[in-house]
Parts: sequence; C-alpha cells; structure tokens
Amino acid sequence: MLAKANRITSGTDYKAVVRRGSRVVRPNTVMYLRRGTTPGPARFGFIVAKNVGNAVTRNRVRRRLKAASSELLPSIPDGTDIVIRALPSAATSEWTTLRSEVVEARTRGMAGR
Repeated sequence: MLAKANRITSGTDYKAVVRRGSRVVRPNTVMYLRRGTTPGPARFGFIVAKNVGNAVTRNRVRRRLKAASSELLPSIPDGTDIVIRALPSAATSEWTTLRSEVVEARTRGMAGR
C-alpha cells in the first residue's frame, strides 16, 4: 500500500504530469513520468477509466497497479511524479503482465531522462 505522502491527490498535479511528463506506452498501460517537480518523496497517481470495466474490475486493476508501484518505490528518485493510466486491455491481463509492464515502463522512462 502506498503512504499518503506517495500519492498524487491534486487534479492539477495529475494534469501537470500527464501534459509535461515523458510518456511510455505499453500494451495495457501508459505511464507518464515527471522528475524534479517538487521536493519530497516520489508520488504515484492512477487513472482507471470506465472503459476498463465495471467498478469491481476497475478497482482490481487499480489495486494491482498500486501493488506494482509500491514494489518500485525504493528505486524511484525523490521528487519524481508518476501517473499510470490503465488501458481497457488491463482488465483481462494477468498480475505478472501488469507488474512487468510497470517495471519496464519505469526503466524506459527513467533512462530517457
């Protein structure tokens, strides 16, 4: 589980990361990364829209993405904001697939910075 300090809670922060961050597209997710915007710990945000599925499906996908993100937290530099958008195909993806996509997207996104 992500601590409150590691979550993006403001809509303006979500917009800033999505609009100004680098984007890494994978088959089931899109990850936006923006480094050095605010002092403090790394923060994550999640976008799981209704096109992913019903409420039960969306919450399952969100929980899986949060679990994958909490595993990555120690390797993310302070001040980094990351927003992960789930695509509709994430609803039928296995846990290992989603986790590997998040890890791969983070590696590619951080390498490009």
